[in-house]
Amino acid sequence: MNPVYEKLMRCYECYKEKIDFEPKAAVVLGSGLGNYARTVDIKAELPYNEIEGFPVSTVPGHAGRFIFGYIDTVPVVLMQGRVHYYEGYPITDVVLPTRLMKMMGAEILFLTNASGGIDPQFHAGSLMLIKDHISSFAPNPLIGPNIDELGTRFPDMSHVYDVDLQKDIRSAAEENGIELFEGVYAQLTGPSFETPAEIQMLHKLGVSAVGMSTVVEAIAANHMGMKICGVSCVSNLAAGMNSAPLTHEEVQEAANAVAPKFEKLLTESVIRFQKYL
Repeated sequence: MNPVYEKLMRCYECYKEKIDFEPKAAVVLGSGLGNYARTVDIKAELPYNEIEGFPVSTVPGHAGRFIFGYIDTVPVVLMQGRVHYYEGYPITDVVLPTRLMKMMGAEILFLTNASGGIDPQFHAGSLMLIKDHISSFAPNPLIGPNIDELGTRFPDMSHVYDVDLQKDIRSAAEENGIELFEGVYAQLTGPSFETPAEIQMLHKLGVSAVGMSTVVEAIAANHMGMKICGVSCVSNLAAGMNSAPLTHEEVQEAANAVAPKFEKLLTESVIRFQKYL
């Protein structure tokens, strides 16, 4: 058996032994959304360190557990803290949680993150609907022998971010008076922030926001046939957009400040997703 798939199956069996709950939607909680779980009707929790072989996040502010419960009537699994490639894990470990949530039963994946804004109209605290992404700067998680049990060798990437889910997120934002920008997101490896020259390059490529996560998760989820959507919190302007140095604390503070709006948008969007489940 493919060792990547074998490890995934061990994690899945561990989940089945410990949790009697089948989610229909999965949400990855990025920086600033760590407390979102308090708004959910929680039925069970599973710390990552209780899952055999599961990668554990080392980033400050990332709790490191799955939360199972309901957003309104939608059964969900929340990933409270994600794993990043820059932490030193192989890329297959970075996307293992995404694959595991699909195996749990989730058909929809809602990705969130904190990012650096490149589009000049953005400001710290802007929310951006991810319409597409550029993956050229992070390792593709599908490199290596294809795991046929998960998906096809050459998955189509024409519509990674589901058009219908995007409409629902726009509707939720409009009805709740939440300003929502739209754009293209790019993932770089990190952990260093980008240089001004790199930001200029990304801007010329049509990138609106940049971060250190999300894209590889979307690729893995698309490979497995999930419906995907994503919203990025622009927590700071990227290098060269202002004169202040960039810090992780600044990212966390800005994400925390916009969290109430982000949480409202997330909840109202997931409620609308009920019709697809």
